[in-house]
Amino acid sequence: MRAPTGEQFVLTRSTAAGSSTAIITEVAASLRTLQIDGVDLTEPYPAEKTPPFGDGIVLAPWPNRVEDGIWLLDGKRQHLDITEPARHNAIHGLLRSTAYRVTDQSETAVTLAATVYPQHGYPFMVDTTVTYQLVEGGLTVTHGLRNASTAAAPVGVGTHPFFRIGDVPTEDLVLRLNASTRFETDDRLIPVAENPVEGTKYDLRDGQRVGDLWLDDAFGGVVPVDGESVHSLTAPDGRRVELWQDESHPFVQVFTTRKFPKDGGLGLAVAIEPMTAAPNALNTGAGLKWLEPGEHWVVRWGIRYSA
Repeated sequence: MRAPTGEQFVLTRSTAAGSSTAIITEVAASLRTLQIDGVDLTEPYPAEKTPPFGDGIVLAPWPNRVEDGIWLLDGKRQHLDITEPARHNAIHGLLRSTAYRVTDQSETAVTLAATVYPQHGYPFMVDTTVTYQLVEGGLTVTHGLRNASTAAAPVGVGTHPFFRIGDVPTEDLVLRLNASTRFETDDRLIPVAENPVEGTKYDLRDGQRVGDLWLDDAFGGVVPVDGESVHSLTAPDGRRVELWQDESHPFVQVFTTRKFPKDGGLGLAVAIEPMTAAPNALNTGAGLKWLEPGEHWVVRWGIRYSA
């Protein structure tokens, strides 16, 4: 029986410094598992299941939400399919159920490609690629987007990984977020303002225990140092997993759920989602990238582990 996420691409790397493995799926190009020295750093899910809460999937050609699935292009309304019915939004792009094709593969890396074809709500053709590369102490992810249309195309990209550190209860991890602003939202999680986190419960720069957090929030003010911004989860024993994002990712979403399937039941999980554009960017323009015909855009993020 074929897995609902298609073919599973297994990456392995072994050196004197340690070993790592990752499994990437054909459908949605999701990061299904990542282990370093036998320690799970992402929330895994079985091959016979679809990604719970979008675990690890690529979000393109926009991340996050579009209010009512409607945006304006040259003064004309564009109507996207409503893919978050409970809040009447379009969410997380157009490739969530797309089977990617392999364009390059080695023992330690795989490059997958998928095309966004012109359709109602998004009349553009955009070729996308994503490369997962195991490196010492972690994983590097490279996204490429090329406008194959005859007019400028608006694009954004994100990813939806859930993190853990082995068997450490997620509640006991400390989340540090390199972000100085938070998007205040309405009850449909559409931004209405961007406010400083200083002096609020949303200031995660010095770290807060994940078990005390209830979040589905986008953050800005992500300031890179030496070309990258770093967020982290730290276990009580000092082990740490970091998510870094390059300068093309000025936003990050943090999502906690107490209903993530794990260990035969439901439990707490936390997603840290690097994003090149803010929620509702097709309407606000916040972080939206307009690619000229033939233009190719490359962005990167990755995961690091220290024991």
